Amino acid sequence: MTTIFVIVDDWYRKQVKNTTVLKPGAKARMSDSEIITLALVMDYVPFPGETQFLGFIRGNYREWFPNLLDQSQFNRRLRKLDGMLENLRRSWVEQLVGETEKYFLLDTKPLPVLGLKRDKRYSDFAGSAAPGRCAAREMSYFGYKLVMLSTWNGIPIAYDLVPANTDERVAAEGVLEMVQHSDIYADKGFISAHWQAAMAHHTGNRIWTLTRDNQHFQHSYTLKRFISRVRQRVEGVFHEIQNTGRNPERLLNKTIDGFCVHIAAFHCISHSTSIASSPFWH
Repeated sequence: MTTIFVIVDDWYRKQVKNTTVLKPGAKARMSDSEIITLALVMDYVPFPGETQFLGFIRGNYREWFPNLLDQSQFNRRLRKLDGMLENLRRSWVEQLVGETEKYFLLDTKPLPVLGLKRDKRYSDFAGSAAPGRCAAREMSYFGYKLVMLSTWNGIPIAYDLVPANTDERVAAEGVLEMVQHSDIYADKGFISAHWQAAMAHHTGNRIWTLTRDNQHFQHSYTLKRFISRVRQRVEGVFHEIQNTGRNPERLLNKTIDGFCVHIAAFHCISHSTSIASSPFWH
């Protein structure tokens, strides 16, 4: 917790505090750095929700956070910092991923937000989320699809949330624009010679996937084995995100803003760990 706070507060003082015009009114007792720190730590610790987590902090670390807010105030402050969390994540990506990085992993993950049979008309997710199906897990759900581009070392560099019924290839086009002239390894959901050619023309990226048995063009045995081994890396990235604290498939958020804030925090987790262990920070 101390390490995360120091990293966050150093960034905040350089990138936010010194470049922000002071606003009139009473100064907030609990700093933005403390709010962001608790948001990141929250997803390390497997509590089911904010109320239980803040109760744990209040009972064990109150001397570290003497101005700790109640759950409602904390939630409102955190949702206002959504853009700041994303800026923090991008600054860490710039430190961790060099311009020479040319090999990336691409995959999608289902993120349910409501029960499939539940009435959606009065939900905050109505009109944004959609019913969808994950063929790999044989799961039907209502929610979003997380599209993520990561390095071979498991560092997410770009992600997007799209309705669950969005075609994976269409969903990936936004994140693929974040890199140029690179080799992207993906699963069979991204098979399409026409789409891969369009991506190569637009971004210069080459998309590598395993081929189906009935396709006319087949990869060599060595290349197939290589792609299969590389594909296991992206499964490890999703496994880390899903098992580092709270499961993103069971966030139980009631609003889109709250859901997006926690998804951004999940991606910051791996960045903060890598930053803390890197020679650059020390």
